[in-house]
Amino acid sequence: MATAKFPLGRVVATPGALFALSQANQDPLALIARHQQGDWGELSEEDKQENEFSVHRDLRILSAYTLTTGVKIWLITEADRSATMILLPEDY
Repeated sequence: MATAKFPLGRVVATPGALFALSQANQDPLALIARHQQGDWGELSEEDKQENEFSVHRDLRILSAYTLTTGVKIWLITEADRSATMILLPEDY
């Protein structure tokens, strides 16, 4: 089992993200685990390196995934690690 790279804080989701996850029949916990373990999903190499830097410097962390329905979904953990948001890019 992979270990967590950072605390998530309070995990919240937008209504749009919850609907998209439901439509895709995907468990948000699986995406949360990927995010917290450093599987940043579909980011550029530069953005992945930025996340690695951010983990150790207490900066904001972003992961991007595509659901089975083709819908894009983001997970963003705030710099102070107080919260992690699951959202659609258009919710940002």
